[in-house]
Amino acid sequence: MTIRTRPAALFFDLNETLLDLTETKASVSDCLDGRNGLATLWFSTLLHHSLVMAVSGQFAPFGEIAVSALRMVARAHDIALSEEEAKKAIQPILSAPPHPDVIQALQRLREENFRMGVLTNSSANVMKQQLATAEIDEFFDFRFSVEENGIYKPHRDVYRWAAAQEQLDPSDCMMIAAHGWDVGGAAWAGMRTAFVARPGQPLFPLAPSPEIVVPDMGKAAERLIGLPGQ
Repeated sequence: MTIRTRPAALFFDLNETLLDLTETKASVSDCLDGRNGLATLWFSTLLHHSLVMAVSGQFAPFGEIAVSALRMVARAHDIALSEEEAKKAIQPILSAPPHPDVIQALQRLREENFRMGVLTNSSANVMKQQLATAEIDEFFDFRFSVEENGIYKPHRDVYRWAAAQEQLDPSDCMMIAAHGWDVGGAAWAGMRTAFVARPGQPLFPLAPSPEIVVPDMGKAAERLIGLPGQ
Protein backbone atom coordinates (compact mmCIF):
# COMPACT_ATOMS: atom_id res chain seq x y z
CA MET A 1 0.00 0.00 0.00
CA THR A 2 1.29 3.46 -0.95
CA ILE A 3 1.73 5.73 2.06
CA ARG A 4 0.76 9.27 1.20
CA THR A 5 3.16 11.96 2.44
CA ARG A 6 2.51 15.66 2.81
CA PRO A 7 2.10 17.52 -0.51
CA ALA A 8 4.94 19.84 -1.47
CA ALA A 9 2.43 22.65 -1.98
CA LEU A 10 -1.22 23.32 -1.20
CA PHE A 11 -3.29 25.24 -3.75
CA PHE A 12 -6.47 26.77 -2.31
CA ASP A 13 -9.49 27.87 -4.28
CA LEU A 14 -10.64 31.28 -3.06
CA ASN A 15 -14.34 31.98 -3.70
CA GLU A 16 -16.66 29.80 -1.58
CA THR A 17 -13.78 27.63 -0.37
CA LEU A 18 -11.99 30.24 1.74
CA LEU A 19 -14.37 33.17 1.34
CA ASP A 20 -18.05 33.23 2.28
CA LEU A 21 -20.12 34.63 -0.61
CA THR A 22 -23.39 34.79 1.34
CA GLU A 23 -23.51 38.60 1.20
CA THR A 24 -22.63 38.61 -2.49
CA LYS A 25 -25.41 36.18 -3.30
CA ALA A 26 -27.87 38.18 -1.19
CA SER A 27 -26.96 41.29 -3.18
CA VAL A 28 -27.41 39.37 -6.44
CA SER A 29 -30.77 38.04 -5.23
CA ASP A 30 -31.91 41.57 -4.41
CA CYS A 31 -31.28 42.73 -7.96
CA LEU A 32 -33.16 39.69 -9.28
CA ASP A 33 -36.42 40.57 -7.53
CA GLY A 34 -35.39 38.77 -4.35
CA ARG A 35 -35.46 35.33 -5.96
CA ASN A 36 -32.81 33.42 -3.99
CA GLY A 37 -32.53 30.50 -6.39
CA LEU A 38 -31.44 32.84 -9.16
CA ALA A 39 -28.28 33.80 -7.27
CA THR A 40 -27.14 30.18 -7.39
CA LEU A 41 -28.06 30.07 -11.08
CA TRP A 42 -25.99 33.23 -11.63
CA PHE A 43 -22.87 31.67 -10.11
CA SER A 44 -23.22 28.45 -12.11
CA THR A 45 -23.84 30.51 -15.28
CA LEU A 46 -20.70 32.48 -14.53
CA LEU A 47 -18.63 29.31 -14.18
CA HIS A 48 -20.22 27.76 -17.26
CA HIS A 49 -19.39 30.68 -19.52
CA SER A 50 -15.87 31.17 -18.16
CA LEU A 51 -15.17 27.58 -19.19
CA VAL A 52 -16.87 28.12 -22.55
CA MET A 53 -14.40 30.94 -23.18
CA ALA A 54 -11.49 28.79 -22.03
CA VAL A 55 -12.23 25.90 -24.39
CA SER A 56 -12.93 28.37 -27.19
CA GLY A 57 -9.51 29.98 -26.83
CA GLN A 58 -10.98 33.27 -25.59
CA PHE A 59 -10.47 35.27 -22.41
CA ALA A 60 -12.25 38.11 -20.62
CA PRO A 61 -11.83 39.26 -17.01
CA PHE A 62 -13.82 37.18 -14.53
CA GLY A 63 -15.70 40.27 -13.39
CA GLU A 64 -16.87 41.01 -16.93
CA ILE A 65 -18.13 37.45 -17.30
CA ALA A 66 -19.86 37.75 -13.90
CA VAL A 67 -21.71 40.88 -15.00
CA SER A 68 -22.67 39.33 -18.34
CA ALA A 69 -23.88 36.14 -16.64
CA LEU A 70 -25.98 38.15 -14.21
CA ARG A 71 -27.63 40.09 -17.02
CA MET A 72 -28.26 36.83 -18.88
CA VAL A 73 -30.06 35.35 -15.87
CA ALA A 74 -32.07 38.54 -15.44
CA ARG A 75 -33.05 38.61 -19.11
CA ALA A 76 -34.08 34.95 -19.05
CA HIS A 77 -36.48 35.71 -16.20
CA ASP A 78 -37.85 38.97 -17.63
CA ILE A 79 -36.03 41.18 -15.12
CA ALA A 80 -34.68 44.50 -16.35
CA LEU A 81 -31.07 44.93 -15.25
CA SER A 82 -28.57 47.45 -16.58
CA GLU A 83 -24.83 46.84 -16.76
CA GLU A 84 -24.23 49.36 -13.97
CA GLU A 85 -26.85 47.70 -11.76
CA ALA A 86 -25.22 44.32 -12.36
CA LYS A 87 -21.77 45.68 -11.49
CA LYS A 88 -23.11 47.16 -8.26
CA ALA A 89 -24.83 43.90 -7.33
CA ILE A 90 -21.61 41.87 -7.42
CA GLN A 91 -19.48 44.46 -5.58
CA PRO A 92 -19.75 42.64 -2.21
CA ILE A 93 -17.48 39.89 -3.57
CA LEU A 94 -14.57 42.30 -3.08
CA SER A 95 -15.15 42.35 0.68
CA ALA A 96 -16.29 38.76 1.22
CA PRO A 97 -15.28 37.53 4.69
CA PRO A 98 -13.49 34.25 5.32
CA HIS A 99 -15.59 31.32 6.47
CA PRO A 100 -15.38 30.99 10.29
CA ASP A 101 -13.20 27.86 10.06
CA VAL A 102 -10.60 29.33 7.69
CA ILE A 103 -8.21 31.50 9.70
CA GLN A 104 -7.52 28.98 12.47
CA ALA A 105 -7.01 26.22 9.90
CA LEU A 106 -4.55 28.31 7.89
CA GLN A 107 -2.71 29.24 11.09
CA ARG A 108 -2.31 25.55 12.00
CA LEU A 109 -1.03 24.69 8.53
CA ARG A 110 1.41 27.62 8.62
CA GLU A 111 2.73 26.46 12.00
CA GLU A 112 3.36 23.06 10.41
CA ASN A 113 5.37 24.74 7.62
CA PHE A 114 3.11 23.78 4.74
CA ARG A 115 3.80 25.74 1.57
CA MET A 116 0.47 27.33 0.65
CA GLY A 117 -0.98 29.47 -2.09
CA VAL A 118 -4.13 30.53 -3.89
CA LEU A 119 -5.25 29.48 -7.37
CA THR A 120 -8.34 31.45 -8.33
CA ASN A 121 -10.49 32.46 -11.27
CA SER A 122 -10.65 35.96 -9.79
CA SER A 123 -8.50 38.58 -11.50
CA ALA A 124 -5.18 39.44 -9.86
CA ASN A 125 -6.44 42.82 -8.65
CA VAL A 126 -9.65 41.37 -7.25
CA MET A 127 -7.75 38.53 -5.56
CA LYS A 128 -5.38 41.04 -3.95
CA GLN A 129 -8.29 43.06 -2.57
CA GLN A 130 -10.18 39.96 -1.43
CA LEU A 131 -7.20 38.54 0.46
CA ALA A 132 -6.40 41.87 2.08
CA THR A 133 -9.99 42.56 3.15
CA ALA A 134 -10.39 39.03 4.53
CA GLU A 135 -7.05 39.45 6.35
CA ILE A 136 -5.68 36.11 5.17
CA ASP A 137 -3.01 37.26 2.70
CA GLU A 138 -0.21 36.68 5.22
CA PHE A 139 -0.72 32.92 5.14
CA PHE A 140 0.19 32.44 1.48
CA ASP A 141 3.56 31.91 -0.15
CA PHE A 142 2.19 32.38 -3.69
CA ARG A 143 -0.95 33.78 -5.31
CA PHE A 144 -2.00 32.79 -8.82
CA SER A 145 -4.84 34.26 -10.83
CA VAL A 146 -5.82 32.40 -13.99
CA GLU A 147 -5.65 35.70 -15.92
CA GLU A 148 -1.86 35.28 -15.88
CA ASN A 149 -2.30 32.17 -18.03
CA GLY A 150 -5.47 33.21 -19.85
CA ILE A 151 -7.41 29.99 -19.15
CA TYR A 152 -10.06 29.41 -16.50
CA LYS A 153 -10.34 26.53 -14.08
CA PRO A 154 -11.22 23.68 -14.39
CA HIS A 155 -9.29 23.42 -17.66
CA ARG A 156 -6.48 20.98 -16.88
CA ASP A 157 -3.80 23.28 -18.32
CA VAL A 158 -4.46 25.76 -15.48
CA TYR A 159 -3.43 23.30 -12.78
CA ARG A 160 -0.38 22.15 -14.71
CA TRP A 161 0.63 25.75 -15.31
CA ALA A 162 0.23 26.60 -11.62
CA ALA A 163 2.34 23.61 -10.56
CA ALA A 164 5.02 24.62 -13.06
CA GLN A 165 5.16 28.13 -11.55
CA GLU A 166 6.23 26.46 -8.32
CA GLN A 167 8.63 24.18 -10.25
CA LEU A 168 6.66 21.16 -9.12
CA ASP A 169 5.05 18.20 -10.78
CA PRO A 170 1.25 18.27 -10.42
CA SER A 171 1.43 15.01 -8.45
CA ASP A 172 3.40 16.83 -5.74
CA CYS A 173 0.61 19.41 -5.33
CA MET A 174 -2.81 19.29 -3.74
CA MET A 175 -5.82 21.35 -4.82
CA ILE A 176 -8.19 22.19 -1.96
CA ALA A 177 -11.63 23.37 -3.04
CA ALA A 178 -15.32 23.35 -2.19
CA HIS A 179 -16.35 22.69 -5.80
CA GLY A 180 -16.67 19.28 -7.38
CA TRP A 181 -15.69 20.70 -10.76
CA ASP A 182 -12.50 22.22 -9.29
CA VAL A 183 -11.20 19.10 -7.57
CA GLY A 184 -12.26 17.07 -10.61
CA GLY A 185 -10.28 19.28 -12.98
CA ALA A 186 -7.26 19.22 -10.69
CA ALA A 187 -7.37 15.44 -10.36
CA TRP A 188 -7.56 14.96 -14.12
CA ALA A 189 -4.55 17.27 -14.41
CA GLY A 190 -2.61 14.96 -12.07
CA MET A 191 -2.93 16.82 -8.76
CA ARG A 192 -3.89 15.34 -5.44
CA THR A 193 -7.16 16.80 -4.17
CA ALA A 194 -9.09 17.64 -1.02
CA PHE A 195 -12.79 18.48 -1.07
CA VAL A 196 -14.28 20.80 1.54
CA ALA A 197 -17.98 19.92 1.52
CA ARG A 198 -19.54 23.32 2.08
CA PRO A 199 -23.37 23.22 2.29
CA GLY A 200 -24.94 22.68 -1.11
CA GLN A 201 -21.66 21.74 -2.79
CA PRO A 202 -21.69 18.14 -4.09
CA LEU A 203 -18.89 16.15 -5.66
CA PHE A 204 -19.07 15.28 -9.36
CA PRO A 205 -19.64 11.48 -9.44
CA LEU A 206 -17.72 10.96 -12.70
CA ALA A 207 -14.55 12.61 -11.40
CA PRO A 208 -11.82 10.77 -9.46
CA SER A 209 -12.60 10.57 -5.74
CA PRO A 210 -10.65 13.15 -3.71
CA GLU A 211 -8.00 11.89 -1.35
CA ILE A 212 -9.56 13.95 1.44
CA VAL A 213 -13.25 14.75 1.88
CA VAL A 214 -14.11 16.85 4.94
CA PRO A 215 -16.92 19.18 6.06
CA ASP A 216 -14.73 22.19 6.84
CA MET A 217 -11.23 23.64 6.69
CA GLY A 218 -10.47 22.67 10.27
CA LYS A 219 -10.90 18.99 9.44
CA ALA A 220 -8.86 19.47 6.27
CA ALA A 221 -6.00 20.90 8.35
CA GLU A 222 -6.19 17.95 10.76
CA ARG A 223 -5.98 15.42 7.93
CA LEU A 224 -3.07 17.20 6.28
CA ILE A 225 -1.13 17.62 9.50
CA GLY A 226 -1.62 13.90 10.16
CA LEU A 227 0.25 12.98 6.97
CA PRO A 228 3.93 12.03 7.36
CA GLY A 229 6.53 14.46 6.05
CA GLN A 230 8.22 13.94 2.73
